[in-house]
Amino acid sequence: MSDAKKDQQFVNWFRHSSPYINAFRGRTFVITFGGEAVADHHFASLIHDIALLNSLGVRLVLVHGARPQIEQRLQERGADIRYLNGLRVTDATALICVKEAVGTLRVEIEALLSMGLANSPMAGVRLRVSSGNVVTAKPVGVREGVDYCHTGEVRRIDAEAIRQQLNDGGLVLLSPLGYSPTGEIFNLTATEVATATAVALKADKLISLIETPGVAGPRKRLLRQLTLPEAKRLLAQPGAFSDDVFSHLQSALRACQNGVRRAHLLDRHIDGGLLLELFTRDGIGTMITADIYEGTRRATIDDIGGLLELIAPLEEAGILVPRSRERLEIDIDHFTVVERDGTIIACAGFYPFIEKKAAEIACFVVHPDYQDLGYGSALLEQLETEAQLLNITRVFVLTTRTSHWFRERGFTPGTLHDLPVARRRLYNYQRNSKIYVKHL
Repeated sequence: MSDAKKDQQFVNWFRHSSPYINAFRGRTFVITFGGEAVADHHFASLIHDIALLNSLGVRLVLVHGARPQIEQRLQERGADIRYLNGLRVTDATALICVKEAVGTLRVEIEALLSMGLANSPMAGVRLRVSSGNVVTAKPVGVREGVDYCHTGEVRRIDAEAIRQQLNDGGLVLLSPLGYSPTGEIFNLTATEVATATAVALKADKLISLIETPGVAGPRKRLLRQLTLPEAKRLLAQPGAFSDDVFSHLQSALRACQNGVRRAHLLDRHIDGGLLLELFTRDGIGTMITADIYEGTRRATIDDIGGLLELIAPLEEAGILVPRSRERLEIDIDHFTVVERDGTIIACAGFYPFIEKKAAEIACFVVHPDYQDLGYGSALLEQLETEAQLLNITRVFVLTTRTSHWFRERGFTPGTLHDLPVARRRLYNYQRNSKIYVKHL
Protein backbone atom coordinates (compact mmCIF):
# COMPACT_ATOMS: atom_id res chain seq x y z
CA MET A 1 0.00 0.00 0.00
CA SER A 2 1.35 3.42 -0.94
CA ASP A 3 2.04 6.10 1.66
CA ALA A 4 -0.77 8.23 0.23
CA LYS A 5 -3.27 5.39 0.65
CA LYS A 6 -2.06 4.74 4.18
CA ASP A 7 -2.47 8.42 5.01
CA GLN A 8 -5.98 8.49 3.57
CA GLN A 9 -6.88 5.31 5.46
CA PHE A 10 -5.74 6.91 8.69
CA VAL A 11 -7.68 10.12 7.98
CA ASN A 12 -10.84 8.14 7.23
CA TRP A 13 -10.48 6.09 10.41
CA PHE A 14 -9.86 9.19 12.51
CA ARG A 15 -12.89 10.97 11.06
CA HIS A 16 -15.13 7.96 11.67
CA SER A 17 -13.89 7.55 15.24
CA SER A 18 -14.50 11.18 16.24
CA PRO A 19 -18.21 10.69 17.16
CA TYR A 20 -17.22 7.95 19.58
CA ILE A 21 -14.44 10.03 21.12
CA ASN A 22 -16.95 12.80 21.84
CA ALA A 23 -19.63 10.40 23.06
CA PHE A 24 -17.35 8.51 25.46
CA ARG A 25 -15.75 11.50 27.19
CA GLY A 26 -16.82 11.52 30.83
CA ARG A 27 -18.55 8.13 30.57
CA THR A 28 -17.94 5.27 33.00
CA PHE A 29 -16.81 1.91 31.66
CA VAL A 30 -16.21 -1.22 33.74
CA ILE A 31 -13.77 -3.57 31.99
CA THR A 32 -13.18 -7.11 33.22
CA PHE A 33 -10.60 -9.65 32.08
CA GLY A 34 -9.42 -13.01 33.42
CA GLY A 35 -6.05 -14.13 34.69
CA GLU A 36 -5.49 -15.74 31.29
CA ALA A 37 -5.39 -12.27 29.72
CA VAL A 38 -2.87 -11.03 32.29
CA ALA A 39 -0.60 -14.00 31.57
CA ASP A 40 -0.74 -13.43 27.81
CA HIS A 41 2.29 -11.77 26.21
CA HIS A 42 -0.10 -9.31 24.49
CA PHE A 43 -1.38 -8.00 27.83
CA ALA A 44 0.90 -4.95 27.68
CA SER A 45 -0.87 -3.90 24.46
CA LEU A 46 -4.24 -4.11 26.22
CA ILE A 47 -2.89 -1.93 29.02
CA HIS A 48 -1.73 0.61 26.42
CA ASP A 49 -5.24 0.67 24.92
CA ILE A 50 -6.75 1.15 28.38
CA ALA A 51 -4.36 4.06 28.97
CA LEU A 52 -5.49 5.54 25.65
CA LEU A 53 -9.14 5.37 26.76
CA ASN A 54 -8.20 7.11 29.98
CA SER A 55 -6.42 9.87 28.07
CA LEU A 56 -9.62 10.41 26.02
CA GLY A 57 -11.56 11.15 29.19
CA VAL A 58 -13.22 7.76 29.79
CA ARG A 59 -13.71 6.96 33.49
CA LEU A 60 -12.40 3.42 33.92
CA VAL A 61 -12.84 0.67 36.47
CA LEU A 62 -10.79 -2.48 35.79
CA VAL A 63 -11.63 -5.84 37.37
CA HIS A 64 -9.13 -8.66 36.94
CA GLY A 65 -9.45 -12.38 37.50
CA ALA A 66 -6.79 -14.80 38.74
CA ARG A 67 -8.00 -18.35 38.13
CA PRO A 68 -4.93 -19.84 36.33
CA GLN A 69 -2.53 -18.15 38.74
CA ILE A 70 -4.43 -19.53 41.75
CA GLU A 71 -4.48 -23.02 40.26
CA GLN A 72 -0.76 -22.91 39.54
CA ARG A 73 -0.06 -22.17 43.20
CA LEU A 74 -2.41 -24.92 44.33
CA GLN A 75 -0.62 -27.42 42.08
CA GLU A 76 2.77 -26.33 43.41
CA ARG A 77 1.51 -27.07 46.94
CA GLY A 78 0.00 -30.38 45.89
CA ALA A 79 -3.42 -29.16 47.04
CA ASP A 80 -6.80 -30.20 45.61
CA ILE A 81 -8.57 -28.00 43.05
CA ARG A 82 -12.27 -28.23 43.80
CA TYR A 83 -15.13 -26.68 41.84
CA LEU A 84 -18.81 -27.29 42.49
CA ASN A 85 -21.61 -25.60 40.54
CA GLY A 86 -19.08 -23.32 38.89
CA LEU A 87 -17.65 -22.06 42.21
CA ARG A 88 -14.26 -22.79 43.74
CA VAL A 89 -14.32 -24.37 47.19
CA THR A 90 -11.84 -22.08 48.95
CA ASP A 91 -10.43 -23.85 52.00
CA ALA A 92 -7.62 -22.43 54.14
CA THR A 93 -4.88 -23.58 51.75
CA ALA A 94 -6.74 -22.28 48.71
CA LEU A 95 -7.25 -18.90 50.41
CA ILE A 96 -3.50 -18.53 50.88
CA CYS A 97 -3.03 -19.22 47.17
CA VAL A 98 -5.80 -16.76 46.28
CA LYS A 99 -4.19 -13.97 48.31
CA GLU A 100 -0.75 -14.66 46.84
CA ALA A 101 -2.01 -14.78 43.25
CA VAL A 102 -4.27 -11.75 43.52
CA GLY A 103 -1.62 -9.67 45.30
CA THR A 104 1.00 -10.49 42.70
CA LEU A 105 -1.32 -9.78 39.78
CA ARG A 106 -2.45 -6.47 41.21
CA VAL A 107 1.16 -5.32 41.57
CA GLU A 108 2.01 -6.44 38.02
CA ILE A 109 -1.00 -4.63 36.54
CA GLU A 110 -0.23 -1.47 38.49
CA ALA A 111 3.38 -1.62 37.28
CA LEU A 112 2.25 -1.83 33.65
CA LEU A 113 -0.19 1.05 34.15
CA SER A 114 2.67 3.10 35.62
CA MET A 115 4.99 2.50 32.68
CA GLY A 116 5.90 5.72 30.85
CA LEU A 117 8.97 4.69 28.87
CA ALA A 118 10.14 6.75 25.93
CA ASN A 119 9.42 5.25 22.52
CA SER A 120 6.53 3.19 23.94
CA PRO A 121 2.77 3.73 23.42
CA MET A 122 2.58 5.07 26.99
CA ALA A 123 5.43 7.56 26.71
CA GLY A 124 4.67 10.52 28.95
CA VAL A 125 1.50 8.97 30.35
CA ARG A 126 0.82 9.58 34.03
CA LEU A 127 -1.90 7.28 35.30
CA ARG A 128 -2.99 7.22 38.92
CA VAL A 129 -4.27 3.79 39.90
CA SER A 130 -6.50 3.38 42.94
CA SER A 131 -7.81 0.30 44.71
CA GLY A 132 -9.01 -0.54 48.19
CA ASN A 133 -11.60 -2.28 50.30
CA VAL A 134 -14.63 -1.10 48.31
CA VAL A 135 -16.13 -4.60 47.92
CA THR A 136 -18.03 -5.93 50.92
CA ALA A 137 -18.66 -9.66 50.75
CA LYS A 138 -20.47 -12.42 52.58
CA PRO A 139 -19.84 -16.17 52.61
CA VAL A 140 -21.56 -18.47 50.16
CA GLY A 141 -21.94 -20.79 53.13
CA VAL A 142 -23.11 -24.39 53.00
CA ARG A 143 -25.09 -25.41 49.92
CA GLU A 144 -26.44 -28.91 49.33
CA GLY A 145 -24.25 -30.12 52.16
CA VAL A 146 -21.05 -28.56 50.77
CA ASP A 147 -19.19 -25.96 52.82
CA TYR A 148 -17.65 -23.47 50.40
CA CYS A 149 -15.45 -22.11 53.21
CA HIS A 150 -13.84 -18.82 52.14
CA THR A 151 -15.74 -18.52 48.85
CA GLY A 152 -18.01 -15.50 48.99
CA GLU A 153 -20.42 -13.36 47.03
CA VAL A 154 -20.72 -9.60 46.71
CA ARG A 155 -22.81 -7.98 49.40
CA ARG A 156 -22.22 -4.31 48.61
CA ILE A 157 -20.06 -2.05 46.43
CA ASP A 158 -18.92 1.28 47.87
CA ALA A 159 -19.91 3.22 44.76
CA GLU A 160 -19.31 6.61 46.38
CA ALA A 161 -15.66 5.77 47.14
CA ILE A 162 -15.12 4.60 43.56
CA ARG A 163 -16.79 7.72 42.14
CA GLN A 164 -14.55 9.90 44.28
CA GLN A 165 -11.47 8.21 42.88
CA LEU A 166 -12.79 8.56 39.33
CA ASN A 167 -13.68 12.22 39.93
CA ASP A 168 -10.08 12.80 41.00
CA GLY A 169 -8.93 11.53 37.60
CA GLY A 170 -7.77 8.13 38.77
CA LEU A 171 -8.27 4.70 37.28
CA VAL A 172 -9.75 2.15 39.69
CA LEU A 173 -8.40 -1.41 39.81
CA LEU A 174 -10.46 -4.07 41.62
CA SER A 175 -9.49 -7.64 42.43
CA PRO A 176 -11.71 -10.69 42.96
CA LEU A 177 -11.55 -10.32 46.74
CA GLY A 178 -14.14 -9.05 49.19
CA TYR A 179 -14.03 -8.19 52.85
CA SER A 180 -16.58 -8.66 55.62
CA PRO A 181 -17.28 -6.15 58.42
CA THR A 182 -15.60 -8.63 60.78
CA GLY A 183 -12.34 -8.58 58.79
CA GLU A 184 -12.71 -11.85 56.90
CA ILE A 185 -11.41 -12.21 53.34
CA PHE A 186 -13.50 -13.95 50.68
CA ASN A 187 -12.63 -15.28 47.26
CA LEU A 188 -15.04 -13.88 44.64
CA THR A 189 -15.41 -14.22 40.88
CA ALA A 190 -14.20 -11.31 38.78
CA THR A 191 -17.39 -11.52 36.72
CA GLU A 192 -19.59 -10.97 39.78
CA VAL A 193 -17.43 -8.12 41.08
CA ALA A 194 -17.50 -6.40 37.66
CA THR A 195 -21.26 -6.81 37.27
CA ALA A 196 -22.05 -5.58 40.78
CA THR A 197 -19.70 -2.62 40.30
CA ALA A 198 -21.22 -1.65 36.94
CA VAL A 199 -24.72 -1.80 38.45
CA ALA A 200 -23.74 0.19 41.55
CA LEU A 201 -22.12 2.91 39.43
CA LYS A 202 -24.89 2.82 36.78
CA ALA A 203 -22.02 2.51 34.34
CA ASP A 204 -22.48 3.28 30.67
CA LYS A 205 -20.76 0.05 29.64
CA LEU A 206 -19.74 -3.30 31.09
CA ILE A 207 -17.04 -4.77 28.85
CA SER A 208 -15.99 -8.41 29.27
CA LEU A 209 -12.86 -9.68 27.53
CA ILE A 210 -13.52 -13.40 27.10
CA GLU A 211 -11.86 -16.46 25.59
CA THR A 212 -14.13 -16.69 22.51
CA PRO A 213 -15.18 -14.19 19.79
CA GLY A 214 -18.52 -13.44 21.48
CA VAL A 215 -21.98 -14.99 21.36
CA ALA A 216 -22.57 -17.26 18.37
CA GLY A 217 -25.99 -18.02 16.89
CA PRO A 218 -27.40 -21.37 15.76
CA ARG A 219 -25.22 -21.38 12.62
CA LYS A 220 -22.08 -20.43 14.58
CA ARG A 221 -22.33 -16.92 13.19
CA LEU A 222 -21.30 -14.13 15.56
CA LEU A 223 -24.30 -12.25 16.93
CA ARG A 224 -23.27 -8.62 16.93
CA GLN A 225 -26.20 -7.26 18.90
CA LEU A 226 -28.76 -8.73 21.29
CA THR A 227 -31.78 -7.21 22.95
CA LEU A 228 -32.62 -8.32 26.48
CA PRO A 229 -35.43 -10.69 25.34
CA GLU A 230 -33.07 -12.24 22.78
CA ALA A 231 -30.38 -12.75 25.42
CA LYS A 232 -32.92 -14.40 27.72
CA ARG A 233 -34.00 -16.80 24.99
CA LEU A 234 -30.40 -17.79 24.27
CA LEU A 235 -29.66 -18.40 27.95
CA ALA A 236 -32.68 -20.69 28.14
CA GLN A 237 -31.11 -23.06 25.59
CA PRO A 238 -29.25 -25.76 27.58
CA GLY A 239 -25.71 -26.46 26.43
CA ALA A 240 -25.76 -23.76 23.75
CA PHE A 241 -22.58 -22.07 25.04
CA SER A 242 -19.39 -22.78 26.92
CA ASP A 243 -19.45 -22.06 30.66
CA ASP A 244 -17.36 -18.93 30.04
CA VAL A 245 -19.77 -17.44 27.49
CA PHE A 246 -22.84 -18.47 29.48
CA SER A 247 -21.51 -16.83 32.66
CA HIS A 248 -20.60 -13.56 30.95
CA LEU A 249 -23.82 -13.39 28.93
CA GLN A 250 -25.81 -14.01 32.11
CA SER A 251 -23.90 -11.20 33.85
CA ALA A 252 -24.37 -8.88 30.88
CA LEU A 253 -28.12 -9.49 30.97
CA ARG A 254 -28.25 -8.86 34.71
CA ALA A 255 -26.28 -5.62 34.34
CA CYS A 256 -28.53 -4.28 31.55
CA GLN A 257 -31.63 -5.19 33.57
CA ASN A 258 -30.31 -3.07 36.42
CA GLY A 259 -29.34 0.23 34.85
CA VAL A 260 -26.24 -0.43 32.73
CA ARG A 261 -26.91 0.83 29.21
CA ARG A 262 -24.79 -1.61 27.25
CA ALA A 263 -22.67 -4.69 27.84
CA HIS A 264 -20.04 -6.02 25.44
CA LEU A 265 -18.51 -9.49 25.11
CA LEU A 266 -15.39 -9.53 22.98
CA ASP A 267 -12.47 -11.77 22.17
CA ARG A 268 -9.44 -10.92 24.30
CA HIS A 269 -7.11 -12.57 21.77
CA ILE A 270 -7.62 -9.86 19.12
CA ASP A 271 -4.88 -7.26 19.35
CA GLY A 272 -6.60 -3.89 19.63
CA GLY A 273 -9.99 -5.58 20.01
CA LEU A 274 -11.08 -3.15 22.72
CA LEU A 275 -10.50 -0.18 20.41
CA LEU A 276 -12.15 -1.93 17.46
CA GLU A 277 -15.23 -2.65 19.55
CA LEU A 278 -15.54 0.91 20.83
CA PHE A 279 -14.42 3.03 17.88
CA THR A 280 -15.87 1.25 14.85
CA ARG A 281 -19.53 1.16 13.91
CA ASP A 282 -20.04 -2.61 14.06
CA GLY A 283 -17.32 -3.60 16.52
CA ILE A 284 -15.82 -7.08 16.75
CA GLY A 285 -17.86 -8.70 19.55
CA THR A 286 -21.42 -9.03 20.83
CA MET A 287 -23.26 -6.05 22.32
CA ILE A 288 -26.20 -6.53 24.65
CA THR A 289 -28.37 -3.44 24.88
CA ALA A 290 -31.39 -2.49 26.92
CA ASP A 291 -32.51 0.15 24.42
CA ILE A 292 -33.28 -1.18 20.94
CA TYR A 293 -35.11 2.09 20.30
CA GLU A 294 -31.96 4.12 20.81
CA GLY A 295 -31.42 6.43 17.86
CA THR A 296 -35.05 6.30 16.68
CA ARG A 297 -36.27 9.84 16.07
CA ARG A 298 -38.21 12.10 13.73
CA ALA A 299 -36.21 13.00 10.61
CA THR A 300 -34.92 16.51 9.97
CA ILE A 301 -33.81 18.34 6.85
CA ASP A 302 -30.20 17.44 7.78
CA ASP A 303 -31.02 13.77 7.21
CA ILE A 304 -31.81 14.15 3.51
CA GLY A 305 -28.34 13.04 2.37
CA GLY A 306 -28.41 9.96 4.60
CA LEU A 307 -31.93 9.05 3.46
CA LEU A 308 -31.01 9.32 -0.21
CA GLU A 309 -27.98 7.08 0.34
CA LEU A 310 -30.08 4.50 2.20
CA ILE A 311 -32.94 4.23 -0.30
CA ALA A 312 -30.99 4.68 -3.57
CA PRO A 313 -30.08 0.96 -4.04
CA LEU A 314 -33.74 -0.06 -3.59
CA GLU A 315 -34.92 2.59 -6.02
CA GLU A 316 -32.39 1.40 -8.60
CA ALA A 317 -33.63 -2.18 -8.12
CA GLY A 318 -37.22 -1.05 -8.67
CA ILE A 319 -38.27 -2.07 -5.15
CA LEU A 320 -39.07 1.51 -4.12
CA VAL A 321 -40.72 4.31 -6.06
CA PRO A 322 -37.98 6.85 -6.87
CA ARG A 323 -38.06 9.96 -4.68
CA SER A 324 -36.20 13.11 -5.63
CA ARG A 325 -34.36 15.26 -3.11
CA GLU A 326 -37.12 17.87 -3.49
CA ARG A 327 -39.80 15.26 -2.75
CA LEU A 328 -37.97 14.12 0.36
CA GLU A 329 -37.54 17.70 1.56
CA ILE A 330 -41.29 18.27 1.20
CA ASP A 331 -42.13 14.99 3.01
CA ILE A 332 -39.36 15.09 5.63
CA ASP A 333 -41.79 15.69 8.52
CA HIS A 334 -43.46 12.37 7.69
CA PHE A 335 -40.26 10.36 8.12
CA THR A 336 -38.87 8.53 11.15
CA VAL A 337 -35.25 7.37 11.07
CA VAL A 338 -33.01 5.10 13.09
CA GLU A 339 -29.54 6.52 13.50
CA ARG A 340 -26.54 4.59 14.72
CA ASP A 341 -23.24 6.36 15.31
CA GLY A 342 -24.12 9.20 12.94
CA THR A 343 -25.38 6.97 10.10
CA ILE A 344 -29.02 6.50 9.06
CA ILE A 345 -29.54 2.72 9.10
CA ALA A 346 -33.35 2.57 8.79
CA CYS A 347 -36.26 4.81 7.84
CA ALA A 348 -39.99 4.83 7.21
CA GLY A 349 -42.58 7.33 6.03
CA PHE A 350 -45.85 7.72 7.95
CA TYR A 351 -48.78 9.36 6.13
CA PRO A 352 -51.98 9.67 8.20
CA PHE A 353 -55.50 10.01 6.84
CA ILE A 354 -57.01 11.33 10.04
CA GLU A 355 -60.65 11.47 8.91
CA LYS A 356 -60.51 7.83 7.81
CA LYS A 357 -58.59 6.78 10.97
CA ALA A 358 -56.02 5.20 8.69
CA ALA A 359 -52.34 5.71 7.87
CA GLU A 360 -49.90 4.52 5.22
CA ILE A 361 -46.45 3.24 6.11
CA ALA A 362 -44.21 3.83 3.11
CA CYS A 363 -40.54 3.76 2.15
CA PHE A 364 -39.81 1.24 4.90
CA VAL A 365 -36.08 0.46 4.65
CA VAL A 366 -33.47 -1.18 6.88
CA HIS A 367 -29.86 -1.20 5.72
CA PRO A 368 -28.77 -4.75 4.72
CA ASP A 369 -26.03 -4.79 7.40
CA TYR A 370 -28.63 -4.28 10.13
CA GLN A 371 -31.42 -6.58 9.02
CA ASP A 372 -32.47 -9.41 11.35
CA LEU A 373 -31.26 -7.42 14.37
CA GLY A 374 -34.67 -6.13 15.47
CA TYR A 375 -34.44 -2.62 14.04
CA GLY A 376 -37.27 -3.16 11.55
CA SER A 377 -39.63 -4.57 14.19
CA ALA A 378 -38.74 -1.78 16.61
CA LEU A 379 -39.34 0.88 13.96
CA LEU A 380 -42.70 -0.64 13.00
CA GLU A 381 -43.73 -0.76 16.65
CA GLN A 382 -42.78 2.91 17.01
CA LEU A 383 -44.99 3.85 14.04
CA GLU A 384 -47.88 1.79 15.36
CA THR A 385 -47.61 3.57 18.70
CA GLU A 386 -47.65 6.91 16.88
CA ALA A 387 -50.76 5.80 14.97
CA GLN A 388 -52.59 4.87 18.16
CA LEU A 389 -51.77 8.25 19.67
CA LEU A 390 -53.51 9.82 16.65
CA ASN A 391 -56.55 7.56 17.21
CA ILE A 392 -55.77 5.71 13.98
CA THR A 393 -57.27 2.22 13.94
CA ARG A 394 -55.56 0.69 10.91
CA VAL A 395 -52.31 1.04 9.00
CA PHE A 396 -51.57 -0.19 5.49
CA VAL A 397 -48.56 -0.77 3.24
CA LEU A 398 -48.09 -1.20 -0.49
CA THR A 399 -45.25 -3.55 -1.35
CA THR A 400 -43.88 -5.59 -4.23
CA ARG A 401 -41.17 -7.67 -2.50
CA THR A 402 -41.60 -7.77 1.30
CA SER A 403 -45.14 -8.99 1.83
CA HIS A 404 -43.94 -11.95 3.93
CA TRP A 405 -42.20 -9.64 6.42
CA PHE A 406 -45.34 -7.61 7.02
CA ARG A 407 -47.54 -10.71 7.17
CA GLU A 408 -45.33 -12.11 9.91
CA ARG A 409 -46.08 -8.95 11.88
CA GLY A 410 -49.86 -9.10 11.72
CA PHE A 411 -50.69 -7.55 8.33
CA THR A 412 -53.30 -9.27 6.18
CA PRO A 413 -53.93 -9.01 2.41
CA GLY A 414 -56.19 -6.14 1.38
CA THR A 415 -57.70 -4.63 -1.75
CA LEU A 416 -57.94 -1.19 -3.32
CA HIS A 417 -61.18 -0.63 -1.42
CA ASP A 418 -59.22 -0.80 1.85
CA LEU A 419 -57.36 2.37 0.86
CA PRO A 420 -58.73 5.84 1.58
CA VAL A 421 -60.17 7.35 -1.61
CA ALA A 422 -57.44 9.99 -1.79
CA ARG A 423 -54.76 7.28 -1.71
CA ARG A 424 -56.69 5.00 -4.08
CA ARG A 425 -56.52 7.64 -6.81
CA LEU A 426 -52.71 7.57 -6.62
CA TYR A 427 -52.41 3.80 -6.96
CA ASN A 428 -49.88 2.85 -9.67
CA TYR A 429 -51.40 -0.01 -11.65
CA GLN A 430 -48.16 -0.45 -13.55
CA ARG A 431 -46.26 -1.38 -10.34
CA ASN A 432 -49.14 -3.65 -9.26
CA SER A 433 -48.16 -3.38 -5.59
CA LYS A 434 -49.82 -5.70 -3.10
CA ILE A 435 -51.83 -4.11 -0.32
CA TYR A 436 -51.57 -5.26 3.31
CA VAL A 437 -53.57 -3.93 6.23
CA LYS A 438 -53.16 -4.20 9.99
CA HIS A 439 -55.91 -3.28 12.45
CA LEU A 440 -54.60 -1.73 15.65
